[in-house]
Amino acid sequence: MQDEINTKVVALVIRVATKAGQLTERELKAAINKYEQREEHRRNVRQQKKANRQYQPKYGKQTVGELMEQNQGLTNIEITNQNIKSFERIANKYNIDFALKKDKNSEIPKYIVFFKARDVDVMTAAFKEYTAKELNKSKKQSIKKKLNKSAQKSKQQEQKRDRNRQRQKHRNRGREL
Repeated sequence: MQDEINTKVVALVIRVATKAGQLTERELKAAINKYEQREEHRRNVRQQKKANRQYQPKYGKQTVGELMEQNQGLTNIEITNQNIKSFERIANKYNIDFALKKDKNSEIPKYIVFFKARDVDVMTAAFKEYTAKELNKSKKQSIKKKLNKSAQKSKQQEQKRDRNRQRQKHRNRGREL
């Protein structure tokens, strides 16, 4: 009787184990299918984003190739000033699409600014503002010079005060006697 019970228990365990094995196999297949679907969806989303990026034009500072890809006529202007950052700020303010190229062949480095031909009017306004800003910078005195001038003025005023005090002392000496 004990042997019979043992065999029935072993048979039951084997049946349960095989059914459990089939169940996990089904679940594994379902999980793999779900994973493949998710990866397919991710691939599709990436491809759509990539396609959208290709058709959206870039704005602001770009390379010359990116500007040429937009199928607009390009014009250029040479700048000899090395303070390009201030120009970039003004160009971004006016929403100009531009590309900077440094000409290394010349002794003085020159920068060539490429921009779309349709932006000529906007570009001239931006350059006017840029040149006005640069002229104002050159006209302004440096802080060092201003400090030196104010220090000299304060020394002169101190010397005048000292002279006045000495005169007053000299005047007052004669009165005290």
